[in-house]
Amino acid sequence: MPNLQRQRSTIIFLTIGTALALTLCAYIVAPFSRPIVAAALFAVVFHPVHQRVTRIVSNASAAALLSTILVLLIVTLPPLLLSVALQRELSDLYRTLQAQSASDGGIWQWIAHQLERVTHWSRQFVAFADFDFRALVLERLQQWSNALLTRAAQFVGNLTSFIVELVVAFFTLFFLLRDGAERVRWLLARAPLRATQLEQLSSGIYRTIIASVYGSLAVALAQGTLLALAFWTLGLPSPLLWGVVTGLFSLVPLVGSAAIWLPAALVLIFTGHWIKGLLLLGWGAGVVGLADNVIRPLVIHEQVQFSTIYVFFALLGGVQAFGLLGLIIGPVVLAVTQTLIKLLWEESRAPDSTQAG
Repeated sequence: MPNLQRQRSTIIFLTIGTALALTLCAYIVAPFSRPIVAAALFAVVFHPVHQRVTRIVSNASAAALLSTILVLLIVTLPPLLLSVALQRELSDLYRTLQAQSASDGGIWQWIAHQLERVTHWSRQFVAFADFDFRALVLERLQQWSNALLTRAAQFVGNLTSFIVELVVAFFTLFFLLRDGAERVRWLLARAPLRATQLEQLSSGIYRTIIASVYGSLAVALAQGTLLALAFWTLGLPSPLLWGVVTGLFSLVPLVGSAAIWLPAALVLIFTGHWIKGLLLLGWGAGVVGLADNVIRPLVIHEQVQFSTIYVFFALLGGVQAFGLLGLIIGPVVLAVTQTLIKLLWEESRAPDSTQAG
């Protein structure tokens, strides 16, 4: 009896100590949660690539290093090349606007002149009374300029933390690729679940991650193609480049493809190309913008058989809670919850079915 009591006391002590230790570990790791989660997602998505590398390179560390370098190039090189091309396009656009506005005393005065034309035209249909639309818009433009300067300063300040997170992500990815499969098997072997239950849970998580990634890529491809088609039809410059940039921006929560087609439409309107500007505005808002709300839930629903409304809220809630990673984390949490509820329901009914037999 004393031995049993001592064993219980030891278990309680170790349980409390383990809980405190895990809490401290979570507190230590919390600042790096985003790069760690990103590394885990990369490890799952690029696992087939790593398997091919391991067939060529037998050494586990060398294979993991080579796979990490490949993922680094795949993830970072295209955005870098696109940023260079985009910078050239924006510089050309700025020089064009500056040349057109030189006769009006500069770009801001040119914009004000264009706004006066808009106001004069709209007074034929709407009575503005003494409302100074030009002054209001100029004030807003000045506020936006100041906000952009502030954002630029914040970007420079956050550059160091971004580099640190990038290093942490790929450092973690290396060890996940090298030791991840063994660690997962170790954890699954100690889980109090049957092999079929473990298979349901792990396969559900894997399918959801893959479906979320495919959904994001499908949205990027669709929105980029649709906007490139619009640019080509309207005779705008570099439709292929702006289509690719639109595809990348489609991955950014809340901003999305509107970061490309909305400024482009406004520039067309302010430069006197009313029909093209309004056509692009309608196409962007009515077709390109809505593609995200249709394609992504359909792809995820097709892969993991979720209700579309559940996927919709999982995506929105995931983005609000985790940012860009929420596009994957939200559906994964939904998949885990659904699978656990199903397993719990089946487990709770198992004794009744046994007694009935």
